[in-house]
Amino acid sequence: MARTLHCEILSPEGSVFAGEATLVVATAIDGEFGLLYNHAPLIAALGKGRLRLELEGGGEKVWRAEGGFLEVSQNKVTILSDKIEEK
Repeated sequence: MARTLHCEILSPEGSVFAGEATLVVATAIDGEFGLLYNHAPLIAALGKGRLRLELEGGGEKVWRAEGGFLEVSQNKVTILSDKIEEK
């Protein structure tokens, strides 16, 4: 059984990313935090900073986000960002 989080990243322009990640690291308004498989439900306000996904099968993707919200529930992470650009 894969121990991944299904991640969706959305911006006002549309879908930025959809896929599986083994680790999500985001910047909230009060600091950086990480999410792994089976994380407790959470809603966080995002600040300005890095958003990093370690992808299933290796590799990573990195963005710079400026504001928005992140929700995690039942191994699904949804990120709504006001402005996001890939690094």
